[in-house]
Amino acid sequence: MGIIVIPNTKRFIKRGMRDIMSQSIFKQLEFIRQRTIMAVEGLSETTIDVVPEGFNNNVRWNLGHIYLVQEMFAFRFAGEPVQTPENFSPLFRKGTKPADWTAEPPTLEVLLAMLAEQSQRIQETLHNRLDEQVKVPYTTGSGFTLSTIGEFLSFSLYHEGMHYNTISILKRFADKSQ
Repeated sequence: MGIIVIPNTKRFIKRGMRDIMSQSIFKQLEFIRQRTIMAVEGLSETTIDVVPEGFNNNVRWNLGHIYLVQEMFAFRFAGEPVQTPENFSPLFRKGTKPADWTAEPPTLEVLLAMLAEQSQRIQETLHNRLDEQVKVPYTTGSGFTLSTIGEFLSFSLYHEGMHYNTISILKRFADKSQ
């Protein structure tokens, strides 16, 4: 029985680990996105518009904000086309709130369809690019600098998880106010 020699073993192992990490991040992105969608399915338009006392935003704002930030983190910084309706930035960027809206926001049905489609598009577009450096690194509000597509996608898990939690809290307050 002969010995099998694999040339460039380190590179082969590194590529294999990268593939495993790539699959892992996309599984996590799909998981948190499904949890976000499931958290709001079946809610009424009225419920998702409740802004409880002490809060600036509602469930609808959080869903639109998740979509908008994910477009920026996944696509804009990767140099890919961004698919956001024209009114999304004024409605959902950081620092905005429903009390200041002058445009009609999207329905829950539209938001859910956009969120579901987005996670598939991210995987199809970026599946082999996690180690790719972005042209312009971005430093988050908390001081963390993102330099690769993988770092942006990893950070977006944290971001969506934070807003998923906010949505859960807002739902409880909305239930009590109706």
